[in-house]
Amino acid sequence: MSKIIITKNMSTEERMEALRKATKKFNKKMGKNASVKRDETSFMDKFAGDDNIYAWTDAPKYLDEHYGDRMRDQNEYESTEGWN
Repeated sequence: MSKIIITKNMSTEERMEALRKATKKFNKKMGKNASVKRDETSFMDKFAGDDNIYAWTDAPKYLDEHYGDRMRDQNEYESTEGWN
C-alpha cells in the first residue's frame, strides 16, 4: 500500500511532488522486476531451440506410466481419428 497521499487541500506543487515520488517508487519496482526477468530469461536461453529438456521423448511411455489403465480404457471407446 502506498504511503503517498494526495488530498483536496494540497497545492498543485504539492500534488506534483507526491506524483513524482510515486512515479519514482513505481519505476524502481519495475526496474527490479525487469532485472529479475532478465536473469531468468538468460538462464532459460541455454535451452533455446528444439531441445526442451522437460519434454518426454516417448509419449506412449509417459501415458502408460502416469495414466495406465485409465488411458487404455478410454482408447477402447475412441476411433483411430481420436474422436468418437
